[in-house]
Amino acid sequence: MNQQGHGMPLTLIAGQFRIVGAAPDGDSVRFYPTVTDAFARAGINARTNAAGGAQMRLDGIDALETHYTPSHGGAGTLHQPAEFGDAAAARLLDLLGFSGVQRDDRQIVTSGSPDAVDGYILTRFADQYGRCVSFLFTGAPPGEDLSQLFLTADQLRTSVNVSLLADGMTYPTYYSKLFADLRAVMTEAVRTARSAGSGVWPTDVTTTGFTVTGEATITTDVVIMPKLFRRLADYLALNDGASSLAGLPAFLASQDDRLVVVSEARFTGFDNVIEVTGQQVKLLYPPEDLVFMEK
Repeated sequence: MNQQGHGMPLTLIAGQFRIVGAAPDGDSVRFYPTVTDAFARAGINARTNAAGGAQMRLDGIDALETHYTPSHGGAGTLHQPAEFGDAAAARLLDLLGFSGVQRDDRQIVTSGSPDAVDGYILTRFADQYGRCVSFLFTGAPPGEDLSQLFLTADQLRTSVNVSLLADGMTYPTYYSKLFADLRAVMTEAVRTARSAGSGVWPTDVTTTGFTVTGEATITTDVVIMPKLFRRLADYLALNDGASSLAGLPAFLASQDDRLVVVSEARFTGFDNVIEVTGQQVKLLYPPEDLVFMEK
């Protein structure tokens, strides 16, 4: 947990961001390396399409869900309040340099300008879904393609990841592979956005609490940390429409989401930092105080 950003280098991969035909959201977008087998050469198990492109998962952030399919039950595809999920998706593309973006009713981009934006990513690994967990940057890379780079705090502040947090467009969601000094830069951006009342923060009820009366509570009524939304969506789907939260603590425990509460240097489970009182739910710590273990 005490790794430093200078303790292990990230791989720099140059290429292009492209969006037509894909469905980028507020924390993921398609990237095409200049070197077609770049991911393989870097030892990163990313799933690539026929043209060599792979989905990027922006490290350290989580945007409101725009199309989430619960892992249990037949709830179909769910979303969080669309205003914020759509705003994060639009802001990500804006930060990358795309304009005039048009989408169809499935959120797939049908047109946008330019066709591609030059940029680069800094990464170390892909997640369990084959998405490359990355920091995203536009412009000319600061080193050779496929070289190893130590990311500094100042460089990180120029990333798309930090810009989205600074705008209040996304929630911080940290995992243990994210270096502590880089996490501190991201937390600084989060706290600035919250103090300024930007983006999701004036509406967020993650730590103040909210009452669940049914699925609509989390899909249309309240703005909460996406990871908490996903667990609640999974639980409600399992209950076949019943909204009672009586079984929620046991369900959360069964998910075995392990984490560290940074402010207390305490290792525990997600179920132990969520308070369930009747139909009321709240997270006992701000999202940036939690560091989850990768599964």
